[in-house]
Amino acid sequence: MSLALFYLALVFYLLGTLHYLLFLLIRGLRTGRVASGATLIGFFFHTLSLLLRLYEAGHPPIGSLPEGLSFSAWAIVLFQLFLEHRHKSQILGAFLLPIALVLGSTGAALPKRIEALAPALKGFWLWVHISLSPFGYAAFALAFGTGLMYLLQERQLKRKHLGSFSLKLPSLELLDGLSYRSLSLGFPLLTLGIITGSIWAQYAWGSYWSWEPKQVWSLVTWFIYAALLHGRLSLAWRGRKAAILSIIGFGFVLFSFFGINLFSPGRHVF
Repeated sequence: MSLALFYLALVFYLLGTLHYLLFLLIRGLRTGRVASGATLIGFFFHTLSLLLRLYEAGHPPIGSLPEGLSFSAWAIVLFQLFLEHRHKSQILGAFLLPIALVLGSTGAALPKRIEALAPALKGFWLWVHISLSPFGYAAFALAFGTGLMYLLQERQLKRKHLGSFSLKLPSLELLDGLSYRSLSLGFPLLTLGIITGSIWAQYAWGSYWSWEPKQVWSLVTWFIYAALLHGRLSLAWRGRKAAILSIIGFGFVLFSFFGINLFSPGRHVF
């Protein structure tokens, strides 16, 4: 039943993605409202799917790579809907919902058998560790989306081509601010995710750090975002440079999902 709800959510996410992309190209608000409505319905079914998965598995619905992708997609949609409501703009969905759709669809294509967790892996730190990281990744996805929008808007303004597409995009100042706030949220969540993961590793395997590929890549990603935040705070990195680095940083996040998890997962399954 949880899988059926998840597939239904993906159908609505696809419908929402198509309408968000149409919203970029045509005038009028009807397409944007349809996109928002479809996304909200999909989010409702996705939430039910995760709750049912929790009940079926008896542990947080992120104990495998498909579940981790699904939960991260859910967190991205949550952020998107919140910001869309706060800023009264549907343009963010055109850049964020496709990411959630790709993550969710990839999870749907992978084997989804519920795996029983080893007794050593159960407990409080499991809930903390695997709840923090996906929200951090979602915040980085938001920084990625706002970075893309910044570059597109900057290009339109430099060309003095203020068409309907440019008018729908937020101002450069707002996009840069959103990117900074996203990084300011994602970085501490990633930091806490690494720290709690080390505590969990000590509890489960008797070692805080074993230099597994997932651990190493998470640390590399941490240094990239630490450098980006340091540059913004100390070196006045703003605008185009910060947008490009946010896009590059999210590329490392995606590799940790699709590269490390698929080809060299070690003891990490998500």
